[in-house]
Amino acid sequence: MRRLVSELYVRDNCHPFKATVLIWIQLPMWIFMSIALRNLSTGATHSEGFSVQEQLATGGVLWFPDLTALDSTWILPVSVGVVNLLIVEIFALQRHGMSRFQMYITYFVRAVSVLMIPIAATVPSSIALYWFCSSLMGLAQNLLLRSPRFRQLCRIPSTKSDSDTPYKDLFAAFYAKFILRK
Repeated sequence: MRRLVSELYVRDNCHPFKATVLIWIQLPMWIFMSIALRNLSTGATHSEGFSVQEQLATGGVLWFPDLTALDSTWILPVSVGVVNLLIVEIFALQRHGMSRFQMYITYFVRAVSVLMIPIAATVPSSIALYWFCSSLMGLAQNLLLRSPRFRQLCRIPSTKSDSDTPYKDLFAAFYAKFILRK
């Protein structure tokens, strides 16, 4: 069996490590960027002239004019949690017949998404804004990579599970799971 699996890895060029390599790059980058923004927001870094902390204190927009302060309206923290939860639900809606382990992981990631709300409420708005933008880009990539036209344009080979109408299918699954559920 191991020999057969190894031959499939070589033949299809799809070793499982390749699927996780992005996480091993993306997760440390996310952590280091969050720490850097925290240090910049709290004044832990020193620079000559007009400090970065002063620039962040006056560089916000809309309801968060001060990026060094917490978001007292909770709009950014809730947005972070909702977008992360949406990403998890989109992933879960496409999966049918998940194993028990996959279901536990999905529940765990849902819990982490909800837990991100109070965590994002305790950090400066600059970090919450970074987390929100990062999550929004992840959601956009997830949706874009479902598009048959985009996949064809990027020469991403289609699979048996690909749909010609992925967005309609996603909406129908979402509607069936959350709206029609009684």
